[in-house]
Amino acid sequence: MHLHLEKYILGQGHMDLTEEGKTAKSMAETVIEKGLGPLQEIWGSEVTLWYPGLYAGATDLVGTYDYEDSIVDFKQSNKPKRKEWIDDYFMQLAAYAMAHNQVYNTEITQGVILMCTPDNYFQKFQVKGKEFIGYQHKFLEKVDLYYKRVKLIA
Repeated sequence: MHLHLEKYILGQGHMDLTEEGKTAKSMAETVIEKGLGPLQEIWGSEVTLWYPGLYAGATDLVGTYDYEDSIVDFKQSNKPKRKEWIDDYFMQLAAYAMAHNQVYNTEITQGVILMCTPDNYFQKFQVKGKEFIGYQHKFLEKVDLYYKRVKLIA
């Protein structure tokens, strides 16, 4: 699914005629149809991000979504999720936003998860404002704990 979405965003085609490929394409088409409409600007796709000296990762999409500067991540799932089950996803978005803001001097204030199941059940989760800042703090607590543990081992 990710590859189909990446190629769509880049304006390129992708074809995989295996059963898995057909399912992935159908899921990607669902995300495109139901989730990408509010996307106004694309700043980058498959963007490698890092917060100097702390962490690094790669996000699926950075741009303007629903008129807010955003990190957008695509997720595939075998079954629908409840918002309270995906805190780790929100922390991941928050981490990517902090890294992008630090390195590129942006002000990303929103994270968006676009999720689809193999039976094409689509879900969109958005976090912003104080809730998004809360996830940034939760992520930084995890980073702090990680470095404390690494220091103990060394």
